[in-house]
Amino acid sequence: MNSEFVKEMETKLITAREEILKKFISESEDFKRIVNGLESKDFGDIAADDVATKKLEAINRHESIRLKQVESALGRIRNNHYGVCLQCGKKIPEDRLKAIPYAVRCIDCRNETERENRRARA
Repeated sequence: MNSEFVKEMETKLITAREEILKKFISESEDFKRIVNGLESKDFGDIAADDVATKKLEAINRHESIRLKQVESALGRIRNNHYGVCLQCGKKIPEDRLKAIPYAVRCIDCRNETERENRRARA
């Protein structure tokens, strides 16, 4: 894989990591405000805050997964394994990596995995 492209993806991944971490910090402050404000609220306000809290928790779960994927991709860059499909060992196309810089499978393997998951749910 072209080292210039890998460097570009590394920069993109580092930026994504920083954005995720900033989001965690922001949401943590929002969460603290919600918890600290519960004492003087009526049931309607508490219910609205509960919805907001659950939404923050869901976002945090999604962002935690994404952060792990970004960190894993940065590890693959450090270990010279970036851009290699973990399933078939072929190179992941650069267009796919540009769209999803933490992708671990080529398009064919990803599609096959999705088909298997659909069959398993049926």
